[in-house]
Parts: sequence; C-alpha cells; structure tokens
Amino acid sequence: QVQLVESGGGLVQAGGSLRLSCLASGTIRSINGMNWYRQVPGNERELVASITSSSTIKYQDSVKGRFTISRDNTKNTVYLQMNSLKPEDTAVYYCNAEIWSRAGIYGNYWGQGTQVTVSS
Repeated sequence: QVQLVESGGGLVQAGGSLRLSCLASGTIRSINGMNWYRQVPGNERELVASITSSSTIKYQDSVKGRFTISRDNTKNTVYLQMNSLKPEDTAVYYCNAEIWSRAGIYGNYWGQGTQVTVSS
C-alpha cells in the first residue's frame, strides 16, 4: 500500500515563507511525476507546480518566481518552498504522485492536504 503524507502548512503573514514536504511511503518501486495542487473552498483544485522523474519543472503563472518545487528521490519526498506569500495563496495544498508499486500496479495517489493560511 502506498501513502502520501504532507507536512509544513500553517499560518504566516504576507511576505513570509513556508516549506511543504510530502513523503511517499509503502511498497514503492518507482515514482514518476510529483505535483502540488491547491484548493480553495468552492473552487476547483488547481495545479501549482509539477516535477517529473527527470526533474522537468512547471509552475502555475501566479507562483513563478516565488515558489520552488524540488524532490529527493532517495527519500521519496517532494518539497514546495513558498516565498513572498500572498493572501491569495491561502488554500489547502495537496501532494499528488504517480507511483509504481513493487507489485507492478500503477496508481495516482493523493495526500490528505495541509492548510496554508496567509494573513494580510
């Protein structure tokens, strides 16, 4: 069984920084893409940043230059460094990953989400 667990959310003032982490655990053979999404109540979940297994990176336009996604393949962990945070970054942030299990099963997995609140 595969599980994603996020950490690092919290309350921060505008202009501040937070670093989110997401650890993938379980019977993992390999991990392809790892992504961060966010969702505000009443809105659709939106892709914030993505990183492939070969470290190709993409960002949503609104976070370019402020957020940095990275991954540590030795730890099955993806990070999201968020700087210069704005009130509009307030959302629940979700980790997502495409994972091959040791049993040869491919799945798209989600974490439970972590709340990020930016006060003005």
